[in-house]
Amino acid sequence: MQPFNEKKPSGLSSQILKILAKVSSEREHQGDALAQAVVNLSRLFTTARTTLSPRYLDDSAHAAAYRSYFLPVNLSKVQVLLDELPNDSDTESQDRPMAVLDLGCGPGTGALALLDWLWQRSPERAKTVSVLAADASSAPLRDTESLWEAYCQEVGIAGAGLRCVEGNLEHPLKGDLGKQIVKGGPYDLIIIANCLNELFSSAADPSAERAAVVGRLLPFLAPHGTIMIVEPALRQTARALHHVRNHLLKQGLCTVYSPCLHEGVCPALDHPDDWCHEERPWQTPPAIAAIDRDVGFIKDALKFSYLLLRTDGRTIVTRSPQTFRVVSELRELKGDTRAWLCNEVGRSEVGRLDRAVSATNAQWEACQRGSIIRLDGVTRKEGSTLGRIPADGTVEMIWPA
Repeated sequence: MQPFNEKKPSGLSSQILKILAKVSSEREHQGDALAQAVVNLSRLFTTARTTLSPRYLDDSAHAAAYRSYFLPVNLSKVQVLLDELPNDSDTESQDRPMAVLDLGCGPGTGALALLDWLWQRSPERAKTVSVLAADASSAPLRDTESLWEAYCQEVGIAGAGLRCVEGNLEHPLKGDLGKQIVKGGPYDLIIIANCLNELFSSAADPSAERAAVVGRLLPFLAPHGTIMIVEPALRQTARALHHVRNHLLKQGLCTVYSPCLHEGVCPALDHPDDWCHEERPWQTPPAIAAIDRDVGFIKDALKFSYLLLRTDGRTIVTRSPQTFRVVSELRELKGDTRAWLCNEVGRSEVGRLDRAVSATNAQWEACQRGSIIRLDGVTRKEGSTLGRIPADGTVEMIWPA
């Protein structure tokens, strides 16, 4: 079994890279202007979030920066999570075209990621997939149509269906958008990528309002369907997503397929400085690396927070008190290696002394943020919260296998 931290980094297909390069070359923002726009948009996404306009993609410079720099990264995030979904959907779903809703699609992030992902794995399904892409602004929808058409032409797809509709994302079931959502369901997949955190920013309880939006979409899932929510790996947005999760689970509206290994209250919210996010290795495209060199960024990993929600109770692994998600990097201390773990028991710190290394616990060294492991034999001294993996303890990597 290959250790998680030695797995080949995720990368975009040659088809995606080709059409992104073609579209970028046809736009007016290049060179220093593009680099500055990337810096400006990055600042709005991070330290200046309170000044981010809901329609920031209407600005041509911001749109160019997003297409050239942020879109490739977000495409990869969606595809990483598509890889995480179960691949044995029921026979009924295989007998009809796959139906997908990309809510808050921007320039088609979810739609394009899915189309390419299907084409690389199941071309016949890619040819018949039906996607409803929705956004609050017409400008990104035009980019969605352009990129979708360019990809279909590149690979020779004629049957893949895309419908774009403009509407109020805070009230998606109203107006024409609502009619289109009802008409297009039930959905095998609903994607909400980097959108939920931008809704209800001035509400008294934004997380409750956002959870209500997700709750209203859940009935439109097919029995085997998934809602994929992807958010930035910032403390503010990640903790907000944890609150959305709590609202939905408290109401019993769904269960978490991944990343959580329980349906209890999120323990990352116990302390104001904690939050949960992913970091996956990524093969940086040359165009992104070139922008990084110009602006001083390093985009060599995919960082994000996410939820995969279902209504059938299915989970990424079988849950138990001995099964944990690793929610931190391994920290190498003097004579010791530690990490924070999470499951139905809560968040706990576990370590293994160097002198306790053995054949049965050797996979501890392969753990990385996001790994799912089974631990047996962990001990704790009286009065201590730190768990210890002894020499006769076992560490088994469950996911990724």
